[in-house]
Amino acid sequence: MASQTQNEPDDDCMDEFMDKFTTQKYKGGFNEKTWEEEFEKVPMFMKKPPEDIDPVKNPELACLQSIIFSDDTPLEEQATTYKNEGNDYFKEKKYKKAIASYSEGLKKKCGDTELNAVLHTNRAAAHFHLGNFRSALNDALAAKKLKPDHLKAIIRGALCLVELKKYSEAISWCDEGLRADPKEKKLLELRLQADQLRRTWERDTRKSKLKEKKKQCEKAALLKAIKDRKIKLFTPAKPRRRSSDDEEDEEGVSGALAELSLDGISSENATGASVFLDESGSMNWPVLFMYPECRQTDFISAFHEGARFLDHLTVMFGQELPPWDTERKYRPQDLQLYFEDEEREEVYQVNPEHTLLEVLKHDRYFIKAGTANFIILVKGSSFCKDFLSDKKVHRLKRTT
Repeated sequence: MASQTQNEPDDDCMDEFMDKFTTQKYKGGFNEKTWEEEFEKVPMFMKKPPEDIDPVKNPELACLQSIIFSDDTPLEEQATTYKNEGNDYFKEKKYKKAIASYSEGLKKKCGDTELNAVLHTNRAAAHFHLGNFRSALNDALAAKKLKPDHLKAIIRGALCLVELKKYSEAISWCDEGLRADPKEKKLLELRLQADQLRRTWERDTRKSKLKEKKKQCEKAALLKAIKDRKIKLFTPAKPRRRSSDDEEDEEGVSGALAELSLDGISSENATGASVFLDESGSMNWPVLFMYPECRQTDFISAFHEGARFLDHLTVMFGQELPPWDTERKYRPQDLQLYFEDEEREEVYQVNPEHTLLEVLKHDRYFIKAGTANFIILVKGSSFCKDFLSDKKVHRLKRTT
C-alpha cells in the first residue's frame, strides 16, 4: 500500500486538531447571539447583496465587483453579467431594477448581436409588466431590427400593440412571426385575439359613428323646432376684457342670444331631463314650479308644449294636497302663476288656461339652463302681496 504523501494530513493529525478544541475555545469564530447577521456578511453566503457597495464597509464585495466589471473584462462578458443580473431581478418581480440592469448591459455596446437582441427583448418584458407599453414596443422593435426572426421580440411587440389597441399592426407582427414559424402557438393565439378585438373595435366604431350622426340630426331638428317656434334661449354673456376707460357693460341677454345653440338648452337639473321632440314632432320641456312661500318645488320632466298649466295643477293639487301645505290653501282655483323678467325686474302673470307653448313664445320669456321656470303663489295671501309689492306685474292675455 502506497504511503501517504507529505502534503496529505493523516488521521492522527486531524484527531489532534479536533481534540484541541475540547480544552481551548476557538478564537475568531461567530458570536452565538449574532452569528446569523455575521454569516450574512460573508460574500459567499449573502442572500442579498447591498444596494450600494461601500469599499470601506464591504471590501470583499468591492473586490469581487471590480473583478467582474473590470475594464479588462470583455464587453460581451460584462453585458452577459448585467443580463443575468436583470434576469434575477425580473424573477423577483423587481422590474425597475431589471430595466436598469438590462440598460447597463446595452450601454456596453458589445458586438454580440444575439446578446443585444436578448437584452432589448428582456427589457421590453420588464417594461410590459410595468405597463410601459410604448417603451416595451420600442425595445421589441430594436430587438427585431437586430434579429428579424427573433420570435420572443415579435411576440412581445404584438402584445404591446394589442394593449395599445393597434390591432391591425399586431396582426401584421403575428403574420411576420408565423412566416418564420407557422406553428408557433403563442403567435397563433395572439393573432386570433387581435383579429377578434379588431372586429369588435370596428363594429363599436361604426355604432358610435351612427349614434353620433343620429344625435346630431336630433339636435339639428330640435334647434329648427325652437327657431320655428321663436322660443328664446338665455345664455349668460361671456365676460370680455375692457380697458380702464370703458364704462361698465350693461346687463342683458342680447349678446348671449346672438347665436342659437344647444348650450342654452342643456339641462342642469339633477334628473338630467332635457327637451325633446316626440314622434308627433311636438316639443316636451322640463318645467320647474317654485313655491317661494313654502320653499318647495315641483319638477315635471316632460311638459308637453300643448298642455295647459291648469291640467297639471289640477292633477297636482286636485284630490290630495302636498304634505308641506299645512294650511291647506294650495288649491287649483286659488293658485296664480308668474314668470320673472330678470333683466327688467318685472313679472308676468300667466293665465292657467295658457298652454306651455303660448308662454314660451312670449317676447320676454327666456329658457334658462334648458328648463322652464314658473312661480306659484296663493291668490290674496299676505306672502303674495308682499312678494309682488315692489314689482311691476304684467298680465298675459290669451292669443286666439
